[in-house]
Amino acid sequence: MRPRQGKGRGRRSGIQIKTPEQFAIMREAGLVVAHTLEAVAAAVRPGITTAELDALAEREIRAAGATPSFLGYHGYPATICTSVNDQIVHGIPSPARSLAEGDIISIDCGAIVRGWHGDAALTVGVGAISAEHAALLRVCEDALWQGLAQARDGARLGDISHAVQASVAAAGPYGMVEEYTGHGIGTAMHMDPPVPNFGRPGRGLRLRAGLALAVEPMVTLGSPETVLLDDGWTVITADGSWAAHFEHTVAITPDGPWVLTAEDGGQARLGDTRHRDPASVPPT
Repeated sequence: MRPRQGKGRGRRSGIQIKTPEQFAIMREAGLVVAHTLEAVAAAVRPGITTAELDALAEREIRAAGATPSFLGYHGYPATICTSVNDQIVHGIPSPARSLAEGDIISIDCGAIVRGWHGDAALTVGVGAISAEHAALLRVCEDALWQGLAQARDGARLGDISHAVQASVAAAGPYGMVEEYTGHGIGTAMHMDPPVPNFGRPGRGLRLRAGLALAVEPMVTLGSPETVLLDDGWTVITADGSWAAHFEHTVAITPDGPWVLTAEDGGQARLGDTRHRDPASVPPT
């Protein structure tokens, strides 16, 4: 979940620089989100309802001693967002929405630990999906990781945005949703700065250690134009094309990006360029 660029639901709370101790708490929240997304994604199957997935997510978050970020946020009625097929983001879970073989579903989740937030999303297939839809998911996730790799002390915000945009553009004729953005995150779920999925390298805010960002590309198989449904939350593609959405919370450290909502801190995708999570380094 993130605010619409220029029309955000969440009040922005300024650019917040965290201490290592505060990042450690955000890491706890991030791991709650990671484990919850893993459990919900594993439960995705034909016939399950999005409301059942939501109930599972709430149980997982509360069992970990955390609080759902989304539930009650500006009146949002659920723990996760479940956006199916042509729904881009903010789909509301419902007992009337059963998943079918071949669907794709974006699952967006947030959790709070001792006042600090984690936020992440992924898109998965329901059973066997088409090669076209599998490619869409891969393109969107790859763009996310290209952006995360630029989350470095001394870089510019535009470096992240451009990396996301360039990755999608190089993959083929996909639509990049520009109307919705990533965001800063910390003691509030939505904080400054907004993190667009398009931009020019070397431009924008100078990034510094202690800043945490939620980076989240939204990619479509057709037009990037969006429509907000009458429920006031669900965003769909204007042309009915299907969409994918991936997100991670990343901490900018003196040693590189630390992906707080990835189980391995980003090691598999970022390799030696990542921050070294002390908890992930085996004793010598």
